[in-house]
Amino acid sequence: MMHTLTSIQRFLNVAHHMQPNFLKFCYFLIAFTILSCGNTNSSEAKTETNVPLAVDIERAETSSKKTILCFGDSITAGYGLDDINDAFPAILQSRIDSLGLEYAVVNSGVSGETTAGGRNRIKWVLNQEVDVFLLELGANDGLRGVPLSETRGNLQAIIDAVRDKKPNIPIVLAGMELPPNMGKEYTTEFRSIFADLAIDNGLAFIPFILKDVGGIASLNQSDGIHPTVEGHKMVAHTVWEVLGTIINR
Repeated sequence: MMHTLTSIQRFLNVAHHMQPNFLKFCYFLIAFTILSCGNTNSSEAKTETNVPLAVDIERAETSSKKTILCFGDSITAGYGLDDINDAFPAILQSRIDSLGLEYAVVNSGVSGETTAGGRNRIKWVLNQEVDVFLLELGANDGLRGVPLSETRGNLQAIIDAVRDKKPNIPIVLAGMELPPNMGKEYTTEFRSIFADLAIDNGLAFIPFILKDVGGIASLNQSDGIHPTVEGHKMVAHTVWEVLGTIINR
């Protein structure tokens, strides 16, 4: 099952080359695959009705934990890494486990995702239980020069969708910054989008998720954009500075 999910994540990591309709098909394929795995376990259960299955125990333990949903793009997805367990959501999970906190981190990152793509899939993602929502989107909008009003509107729509479905859960907004070649006026206003949304909506705020990583060659892959394994450790530390204050209350 874990092998299947890892393969699916790697499949999604190249989805930024695909069209929105194909992405919807990807999500359908994931749901079908997971359901198929569940059916296999059910069949095994019938053959050993008197012996509790380890998978059933694992599910029971997981269901008792609160969920932290990391909703983002390639940074969340761990684009370019050999192992998704080296991406910052998995590093957060390791830290949470070491502290004995009852939270499960769900990686809902899709490489190449824009705020428009996130807006399109948010309702589907919210069909699961969520207790803390981490929103990390916007970088691809900025790099593509998407009108700032669209980025702002899409992020607000995602926040509204979370609040409509889960009114009382904490939302953590991860800010992003752009390289200077995008132009001073655009980059300045882009940066302010995140701070403004955090204030207007009363969100926990990470000013720059790539703090101490962005622009540092040794912490980024050859593309100069996506963090290396060591870079993701730094990202996890930056996220934890805010997330830790929420789940340690």
